[in-house]
Amino acid sequence: MTVKHKNLIWNGLLVIFLVGMAFGIYGASVKVDYIWRWERLPKYIFYTDSQITKAPIDGMVKVEGNKVTITPAGRGEPVSLDGMKGVSVKNGDTVTKGSTIAVNNKVKAGPLVVGLLTTLYISFFSIIFAIILGIVTGLARISGNPFFKKLAVLYIELIRGTPLLVQIFIFYFFIGTILNLDRVTAGIAALAVFTGAYIAEIVRAGIQSISRGQMEAARSLGMSYTQAMALVILPQAFKRTLPPMAGQFISLIKDSSLVSVISITDLTKAGREVVASTFSPFEVWFTVAALYLIMTSGLSFLVQRLEKRMAQQDR
Repeated sequence: MTVKHKNLIWNGLLVIFLVGMAFGIYGASVKVDYIWRWERLPKYIFYTDSQITKAPIDGMVKVEGNKVTITPAGRGEPVSLDGMKGVSVKNGDTVTKGSTIAVNNKVKAGPLVVGLLTTLYISFFSIIFAIILGIVTGLARISGNPFFKKLAVLYIELIRGTPLLVQIFIFYFFIGTILNLDRVTAGIAALAVFTGAYIAEIVRAGIQSISRGQMEAARSLGMSYTQAMALVILPQAFKRTLPPMAGQFISLIKDSSLVSVISITDLTKAGREVVASTFSPFEVWFTVAALYLIMTSGLSFLVQRLEKRMAQQDR
C-alpha cells in the first residue's frame, strides 16, 4: 500500500470521526430541553443604525446632490440642510414640519465586535510589553551578576507562583491606585507582567540550548559579549523558542478574558451582557468561543508562516 493510499484512509477516518462527533453534539442538543434562538445574535455582532432627518419647517423641497433646501410657502428664509444621505424626497415635493426627508442607514459594530476589538487591543499591547520584559528578564536570568540574576529569579518565581486573577486585582486596586492607572492600563500591565515571567524562562531555555562554542567563536572574532549575544546567540535562540512563544501568546489571548473582573468590556464581559439581554446563553457563549478560536487560530497561522519563512532562509 502506497503512502498516498494510507493518507487517504486516515483522512477518511478523520472525516468519519468528525461527522460522528457532529451527530453526537446534535443528538445531545436535541435531548436538552432548550429552545435555540440564533436569530437573536446577529444584531449584537453588527446592526444597522438609522439616522432620520426631519423637516424643520413647512415648505417646498429642492434637492441638489446631498443638499436639501426647503423654501417656506409664506414668509421666511429658506432652510438648507447639507450632507444629506438617503434623501427620500424629490424636487418640488411639499413637506410639513416633522416629516422625514432623509434616512441614513449605517452599519455599526455590535457589543460582541466591540468587545472583540477591546480584547485584541489589550492582547496586542500585552504581548509587546511581555516580549520586552521577558527578553530582559531572560538575559538577567543567565547573567553572571548575582544582583540581576537573583532579582530575575525572584520575579519569575513570584509571578508564576500566584494566580493571574489575584495579580489583576493587585494591579488595579493597589498599584493602579498609587500610580493613578485606568483599568485598561492596569489590565495590560498585569497580563504583560504575568506573561513576561513565562517568556523569560522560554528565552533562558532557548539561549542555553545554543552550543557554547557559538559564543566562543563569536568572541574569538573580536565581538563583545553584547554583540555576540545580539548578533549570534539571540537570532538562533529566537528560532528555537518561536513555537513555545506562540503557545504563550495564545494563552495570553485566552487569559485576557480575566480582565473583565475589573469592569473592562472585553469579549467575555460583552458576552455576559448579551446573555443578560437575550436570555440565550448557549448561543452567545458558542459565538464567543468561536471568536476566541478565530483570534488564536489566526495567531497560530501567522507563527507557522514565520517558522516556514525562517526555515527557508536557513537553507
